Amino acid sequence: MKFHNKPYTFVELVELKVTNLENSLTFYQEVVGFKVLEKTATKALLTADGQTALLSIEQPTDIIPTHQKTTGLYHFALLLPTREDLGAVLRHFAETNIRIGAGDHLVSEALYLNDPDGNGIEIYSDRPDTEWTWKDGYVGMDTLQIDAQSILEAGANTQWNGLPEGTVMGHIHLSVKELVETEKFFNALGLQVVTPYPGALFMASGKYHHHVGLNTWNGVGALAPAENVVGLKAFTLVFPSTEELNAAIDQLKAIEVEVIQEDGIFTTKDPSQNKIKMIVK
Repeated sequence: MKFHNKPYTFVELVELKVTNLENSLTFYQEVVGFKVLEKTATKALLTADGQTALLSIEQPTDIIPTHQKTTGLYHFALLLPTREDLGAVLRHFAETNIRIGAGDHLVSEALYLNDPDGNGIEIYSDRPDTEWTWKDGYVGMDTLQIDAQSILEAGANTQWNGLPEGTVMGHIHLSVKELVETEKFFNALGLQVVTPYPGALFMASGKYHHHVGLNTWNGVGALAPAENVVGLKAFTLVFPSTEELNAAIDQLKAIEVEVIQEDGIFTTKDPSQNKIKMIVK
């Protein structure tokens, strides 16, 4: 998981709004395999290793479902330590009749599903970065059919006991209203395009295949959802040093993006009003 530690900038905590906390908690524990780190009557922090919160699910009092195509979360992506772990997850989904999608992206192999509110989830394992192909500064990615049998065979001797301890938040993929200004925004945060795709950009710190995905597949000019609609509340971007965090803040201000402090944490919003918390660890 070298791309999710210093010297890289990476996503750690994703915060979601849900319509029913208990239903979501059951799903995220029994289907996805999270453990509860902290819980109140309206909010739960979920973890894979018992220490680091990767997902927050919260039930606001006035929350409503979404029925329209807006900006916001496309999916959050949980990166497993090994292909064997992915095989164990795939077998678990098959045995429990969980409906999923899947894709071989050349750099990774991924499974896709939705939570009870329709929030998108990816669970994936990376191929070794020594096997990724780069040309003109871009990494080769595609969406092909997975070799499910090979993945199952890889995990044949791996027991599914929930998310393994080494699981991290591999990336977040956002629905946005346009790409030009959004690219400039994430450039200011220190991310660069590593793969352009029809209607989408994949951006990373260093030479990862992506820490942030962006797409306009809900329509160019898509509106941001109302505050009381289910979906993404915020996500946390971890910077490797205070110097790099301060540089990002200065670069955001230079392109006239507002940065504020909330409870001692710097926050900002991308051009599509997706909220980002910026910290150093």
